Order: sequence, then structure tokens, then C-alpha cells
Amino acid sequence: MFRPGTREPEATMPLSRRALAFVTACAALLPLTLADPAAAGPPTAQAAPTSMTSLGDSITRGFNACGWYVDCTARSFSTGDNSAVNSHYLRIRALEPAISGRNHNAARTGAKSADMAGQAGTAVSQGAGYVTLLIGANDACTGTESAMTSTATFRANIDAALNRLRSGLPQARVLVISIPDVHRLWSVGKDSTGARSAWSLFGICQSLLANPTSTSQADTDRRNRVRQRVVDYNTQLAQACTAYGSNCRFDGNAVFRYPFTLNQLSTWDYFHPNSAGQQVLASVSYGAGFTW
Repeated sequence: MFRPGTREPEATMPLSRRALAFVTACAALLPLTLADPAAAGPPTAQAAPTSMTSLGDSITRGFNACGWYVDCTARSFSTGDNSAVNSHYLRIRALEPAISGRNHNAARTGAKSADMAGQAGTAVSQGAGYVTLLIGANDACTGTESAMTSTATFRANIDAALNRLRSGLPQARVLVISIPDVHRLWSVGKDSTGARSAWSLFGICQSLLANPTSTSQADTDRRNRVRQRVVDYNTQLAQACTAYGSNCRFDGNAVFRYPFTLNQLSTWDYFHPNSAGQQVLASVSYGAGFTW
């Protein structure tokens, strides 16, 4: 048989030209193979850590999750050991028993991004193999809108913390978790007498929650600006994590996007996650994190 457009038989094609044709065909297929996600396969699982430390604020401390205005670290979504929450720690312990008892909570109630470098230093001293970081709610939830942390300062604070982790724990895996959508807090609680009373009585997040029933343009714009600040913070968290390198993973705004409900909030302040809220936070953030 002859090839189209030529009178030279296929069987008599010189070896060099046959080899060239084969290589050319393979080269044509190669970009398609590399661009095909299915061909690459699933991400390679990491070895499960044997120690962990959580960084953050009152959310990570489990504040109001089991008592009146007290920390409840046993119900922390990250390092807690209460089975009802099924924290990151408990999920990892099921894979790697060696982590047992090596779950450290370095978070502090009331902490802001400026406190993260110090907490990162604690994680370094503990030799953590896995670190979770959830911070920013208190940078946005302040007494007044003008008191919110600027986006540039927030980023500088996060960079300082991550740099300390990277230099002190170069092999550790770091999960940076997005800040919950605090605007949704107003949305799900504004029609609740209990929530409005708690927000007013305890002065909770007045930058956002002041005048919760007001529909004035000024109040609407103020709430939207606070939400936008949280969006900006999350953008900086994502970028800082990318700059950190392959040992850092951002949750892709999974926590920010989660549509939490009023019954997942503490009825003592209608701000912090209750036990059910901590359980959901654990599930959402862990599912968006590392594959062990």
C-alpha cells in the first residue's frame, strides 16, 4: 500500500524518517496529556503529622461552646478532643495514633492578626508538624468601623507569623483557614430578639452589628464595607499562603462561603460557634485542607 500523496511504499520508508514521524506524533499528544487533570491523578497524600498546634482567637479556643463566657478547648474545631466535634486532631489521630496527646492550642481569646507572630513562636517551640491558623474576625469586629485593622497591616501581621513558622518549622504543614462571613452573622441574627439583645448588651462587633434593624443606606453601606474588609483579609490570607510555598494550604474560602445558621451559634452571645458550630467548622475546614 502507498501513503497518500507519495509513491514511496510505507515498508521502504527510511528508518530515520519513520523515527522522526513517531517522535512528532508523540510530541503532538504530549501537551494534551499534561493538561488533562484526570491523567495526573489525585494529589499525593501527605504523611499524617505526629503533633499539631492551633493558632487563632476565641473561635479556635472554643469560647462559649460549653460554658458561660469561658474557653472550651476540648470543643475546638482544630485541636479539641471532644468526640461530638470530631476535630482535626481526632481525625488525624484515627490515622496516626502517635499524635495522641500532642495537640496544642496556642490561640487566645481576643487575639488579632498582630498576635499571630507570637503564637507562631509558640508553635515553633512545640515542634508542631501541623499548624492551623484562623484569624481576622477580631480585626474586623471592632467597636467602630474606623477601628478595623487596615488590610495592609493585616497582611504584614500574617506575613510575620508565616515567616516565623517557615523559618522555625520548615517541614510543618500549615492550613490557613478563611474568616467566616461576619455579614451573615447579622443576616441570620437581626430578626432574633435574643441575638440583638446580646450584641447590644456585650457590645459585640459593633462595627457591623450596631443598629441591626436599621435599613438606612448609611447602615447598609457600613455593613457592606465591613464585609468587604473580611473579603480583603481573606484575599491576603490566600496570597500569603501561596507566597509561603507548597507546605501551606488555604481553604479556598470554604469557611467563608459556608452558610452557617443561627442554631450553630452560642445562645449566650450569638457570635461564637456553639458545639454544633464547632463540629461544622471542623468538617468544612478539614475537608478543604490537606490529604493525609
